[in-house]
Amino acid sequence: MVPLTVNGVSHEFDGDPNMPILWYLRDELGLAGTKFGCGMALCGACTVHIDGRAIRACVTPVSAADSKEVTTIEGLDPDGNHPVQRAWRSHNVPQCGYCQSGQIMQAASLLAENPAPSDEEVIDGMQGNICRCGTYQRIFAAVRTAASEV
Repeated sequence: MVPLTVNGVSHEFDGDPNMPILWYLRDELGLAGTKFGCGMALCGACTVHIDGRAIRACVTPVSAADSKEVTTIEGLDPDGNHPVQRAWRSHNVPQCGYCQSGQIMQAASLLAENPAPSDEEVIDGMQGNICRCGTYQRIFAAVRTAASEV
């Protein structure tokens, strides 16, 4: 058994502790906001937080969340009003939207660790989160806006 908390709710996972947490979140808990992208931690679509830090859920086993707090896009702010989520809306960031939950979770972790990042720190902090639609300028602007509110 792997005890963990997901979006404030306690759970006990009794399956294979090596299963990627992405599949537990999506298939067992029905939290479909976290997306499968590459399966190799290269694109960032599966980004969630474990104890507030961004991780790639497609390669992180459930055992890594043992007795820890997992936060998905659904739990970042139940009403969708985290500063990053508000900034995403105000800058009309999404195009296709597929990568956006991972982008938002990466940005929220970045700003939790560094509430006043420089432009270079924003660019570095968002590396590894790929947007096939190329909305990087809007992503950058939204992160800067959210930083002013955190």
